[in-house]
Amino acid sequence: MDNKQVKVGIVGTGIYIPAYYISASKIAEQTGGVWSENAVINKLGINQKPIPGPDDGTQEMGVKAAKDALTNTGIDPREIDLIMCMGEEYKEYPLTTSAIYIQEKIGATNAWGIDVQQRCGTTISCMKMAKDMLIADEEVNTVMIVGGYRNGDLIDYRDPSLSFMFNLGAGAGAIILKKNHEANELLGTHIMTDGSLARDVAVEYGGTVNPINETNCRKAAKSLRVFDEKHMKDRLNEVSIANWMHCINQAFEKSGVSKKDLSFLASLHFKKSMHDFLLEELGLSQEQSIYLSDYGHIGQVDQILSIHLANRQGKLREGSIISMIAAGIGYAWNANVIRWGKIKVNGHN
Repeated sequence: MDNKQVKVGIVGTGIYIPAYYISASKIAEQTGGVWSENAVINKLGINQKPIPGPDDGTQEMGVKAAKDALTNTGIDPREIDLIMCMGEEYKEYPLTTSAIYIQEKIGATNAWGIDVQQRCGTTISCMKMAKDMLIADEEVNTVMIVGGYRNGDLIDYRDPSLSFMFNLGAGAGAIILKKNHEANELLGTHIMTDGSLARDVAVEYGGTVNPINETNCRKAAKSLRVFDEKHMKDRLNEVSIANWMHCINQAFEKSGVSKKDLSFLASLHFKKSMHDFLLEELGLSQEQSIYLSDYGHIGQVDQILSIHLANRQGKLREGSIISMIAAGIGYAWNANVIRWGKIKVNGHN
């Protein structure tokens, strides 16, 4: 098969959102009054966000999203050749492989599984990796990217340096890609990483540097920390917007599509002013994106959730040009381009 003729399309998505929520007023209360309800809503952009229930483990939520994707697409799990888990490392049991667990639970008996990690940039990176594998490997025809997220458990709302992560929620998403699928073509992707920020944010306790013991165990449960707040803020102020725009520009260039044709931005959740700034920079209206103020930031699930909601709300039409964007602690910036609707081959549908 001529690799240049291979097209990779999105078959569909699946989502799982827990039934439990925390409101902006409760978030404000947990900050000890440092943040008001009004500031949580209007500055942080959170009306409410889902939080996990007693059975909402990271892997179990991934299973539920995977099953939702199978239901929505009609894909037989035995058709799946590869499961890439983008779910978080904070999960039911450390050192278990989430993709393999999900594979078993959904009956994907012909697949193999692997976990991939780039924090909140993982979904877009997985989509690029999946496309490359679908093109290069004759044995891979259908890929499910799936995972759950509940890093909000690790947040201490009384730590003011973490306010940019007060939006962390819980949930799971799945997206299925298929070789020579007839619709929703995944085009170009561009990714950047900056290792100078690699350890500015981390969970302080539970690794080899600071193993959990009887003296730190109370601190360990809420020990997602900003280790170097000044460096992180200064560096992000210097490079973040430029890197994001570079990723978007490069993704469009690689796709052979004009950025002027962008019609929907599938974005992660971050403060409202930044979201509005990006829309303005890209020449988009509020209707051409979905601000996830009732979901918060569910990590690398956000872009799948945005596409899922946009499709349900009729925002994606035949020929719509979509860009998924993400940024992940560490630091990573990601963007891709998708042409929604029927895939044209040699100028024909």
